[in-house]
Amino acid sequence: MAGSVPGAALQLQQAALWRWWIYAAMLAAAVAGMGLLRAGRRLPRGLGVLAAALLLGVLAGVGAAGWRSAWYEDDALAPALEGRDVDVVGVVAQMPQRSEAAARFPLEVESARWAEGATKEGRPPRVPPRIALGWYADNTGLWGRASDEASLQRAASGLPAPVHAGERWRMTVRLKAPHGSLNPHGFDEELRLWEQGEQATGYVRTGARDARPERIGDTWRHPVERAREAVRDAVFERVADRRMAGVIAALVTGDQNAIERADWDVFRATGVAHLMSISGLHITMFAWLAALAVGALWRRSGRLMLWWPAQQAGLVGGVLLATLYSVFSGWGVPSQRTVLMLVTVGLLRLAGRRWPWPFVWLCACAVVVGVDPWALMQAGFWLSFVAVGVLFAADPGSQGEGRPGWMGRAARLWHEQWVVTLALTPLGLLLFQQISVVGLLANAVAIPWVTLVVTPLAMLGVAWAPLWDVAARSVQVLAWLLQWLASLPFATASMAAPPVWAAMAGVAGGVLLAMQLPWSMRALGLPLLLLVLLWQAPRPAAGEFELLAADIGQGNAVLVRTATHSLLYDTGPRYSLESDAGHRVLVPLLRAFGERLDLLVLSHRDSDHTGGAPAVLAMQPQVRLLSSIEAGHPLQALRAAQRCVAGQHWTWDGVGFEIVHPLADDYTPSVKPNAVSCVLRIDNGHASALLAGDIERLQEMALAGRSTALHADVLLAPHHGSKTSSSPFLLDAVQPRITLVQAGWRNRFGHPAPEVIARYRERGIAVVDSPHCGAATWSSVVPGTVKCERQEARRYWHHLVP
Repeated sequence: MAGSVPGAALQLQQAALWRWWIYAAMLAAAVAGMGLLRAGRRLPRGLGVLAAALLLGVLAGVGAAGWRSAWYEDDALAPALEGRDVDVVGVVAQMPQRSEAAARFPLEVESARWAEGATKEGRPPRVPPRIALGWYADNTGLWGRASDEASLQRAASGLPAPVHAGERWRMTVRLKAPHGSLNPHGFDEELRLWEQGEQATGYVRTGARDARPERIGDTWRHPVERAREAVRDAVFERVADRRMAGVIAALVTGDQNAIERADWDVFRATGVAHLMSISGLHITMFAWLAALAVGALWRRSGRLMLWWPAQQAGLVGGVLLATLYSVFSGWGVPSQRTVLMLVTVGLLRLAGRRWPWPFVWLCACAVVVGVDPWALMQAGFWLSFVAVGVLFAADPGSQGEGRPGWMGRAARLWHEQWVVTLALTPLGLLLFQQISVVGLLANAVAIPWVTLVVTPLAMLGVAWAPLWDVAARSVQVLAWLLQWLASLPFATASMAAPPVWAAMAGVAGGVLLAMQLPWSMRALGLPLLLLVLLWQAPRPAAGEFELLAADIGQGNAVLVRTATHSLLYDTGPRYSLESDAGHRVLVPLLRAFGERLDLLVLSHRDSDHTGGAPAVLAMQPQVRLLSSIEAGHPLQALRAAQRCVAGQHWTWDGVGFEIVHPLADDYTPSVKPNAVSCVLRIDNGHASALLAGDIERLQEMALAGRSTALHADVLLAPHHGSKTSSSPFLLDAVQPRITLVQAGWRNRFGHPAPEVIARYRERGIAVVDSPHCGAATWSSVVPGTVKCERQEARRYWHHLVP
């Protein structure tokens, strides 16, 4: 059974799926082989038999995970349907997530037909059974990618119609294949959608020519989701403080989106984020309390005691009630893993199996992976199972030791907490590149407070709403402490992401240090732990430089690195009033590389270039700002900006940097922001790059006319490949080998324009765009090639752009 876990892990590394019958044959062969081994169980057991069992387990893991994936892939959205209007009838499958100007929800499609006015084919459109939709105020589905703040505010002025779980709707939608940003060490949105079963994303069409969305009526489906939504809305109606209400709603219904982003930042900085959602800890504690309650009630009946022992009845009752709690809280992946683990352990106890803890641990792990093989790609899976394994290995209580009484229980709790903290630090650095220095203290207070005070009050508030007010006050008390801890200058420590082998060695070192062994043996874990704590991300050699064009959708963000210095050119778009490229992409990316920026260049004021700047500036307090933004721009209040002017130049590690546009005279009150984009040229003598912002044809002509040193091996396409830019004058002056186009997949502006692409190809210039490449890495060492994240880290669930 244990071999099925590495088998599933191997299957998850596939870049493309095989045919379904290959996986079916592998699974059938594994089952047959296990049957033969089982039939020969009287034979002597040797290493050969053990190796065969492990091999068959691997074969079963690959076959089971691959067969499910191949079957699931058959329902994918046909490329011919992308960007076309379709009328669908379906049921809202979960409680919607609402913001200032949008509602997002999954829809279970019951029927589909071509929309009025759409080009129709001979047969109805084949839409995936479950799709993720957004209902936006401005009918574009892309309102957060507007080019300025005024557009964002206009988009937020209206609201979509109220949508509730379990309702049946008829609406016109425009769909596309799931496509998310793909960056080194970044969040894989396409994997999340795959695991949720949502094989298309899109938005509701509400234009003048579109049929109005029609609510057909309620259904009996998804009653739990309707109840969750009702409770969440009741919490927000009862509790005036929205921030406190969000925490309570998250603890009761599992809606993590109810918690504001600023609060999540505090929870992560203090290491208590796991407490503010329905985690394995909550469910396990709930199961333990429920088992005690069921057992106590069971013992009150002599007849029941004669029929079944109270201990076993309490075990079953606790697991069943914990399962119901998990279902009500949204049945998220962490909840599913915890329930499966509890069921596995419970069945072993009911069957009288007294397995050693490693076998119990591996069995629970195999069951979870068998049900959800993609859990292996989730950080929560590794954190939870490694934590449990470490506690089993290092806790003296598991050996029956420890002092009796409440002093002993407190000492054991403290021991467990610091053991888990020590052992999971390397894993946390690998997964998040950040650890909370104050986490041990914060959790010592927060774990008992949230588990024994806040969560029970929040849950009991479902029966008596005034208790939510008490719960809000208890959250407020904790929030004061956490905010103070998070404000400490040493609250968090960030380090570059170590390689997997170093993280594994670090976890082993942490376990050795925490185990009840002689100190001479524990000390062997210290060098293993230092492998992680002292890890430094590789950098370019002296005299060389590299560019990393982040995959941030419609916008620009390019990280430039030399041997000892770093520069960020633009910070990507603001996706909505609650989300931007800084928080979602750039801050994790900079943290993963261990970057300490020397200079932030914001080419001009448009929000697709400055949207992530506040988050980057907050993370990098030492960074200088160079930009063409006006004196009254809001960013000036965060960091005073030096104006970029042609002729500014500097040298880092043998690499020259020069601003070649705009001229000082170009700054006039009536000038367009695009016209004064800061254009940066980088050169080390044998390779060069030109980052062109959003300059347009007139500025390109002027730049080509006054500068004789524009040649570059790589060009950041001006204005994302707009037809108003990339003029023949500029291309002939620069003569790049490669152009990088940072644009969103199926963006509403049509970037890059077909005529611009044709212009590049006529000159033999390779075009590398974000939708096809993901994050693009170029190095001056090999100036003729680009490494694409979508090729380097490709998996079968990733969107293959035509």
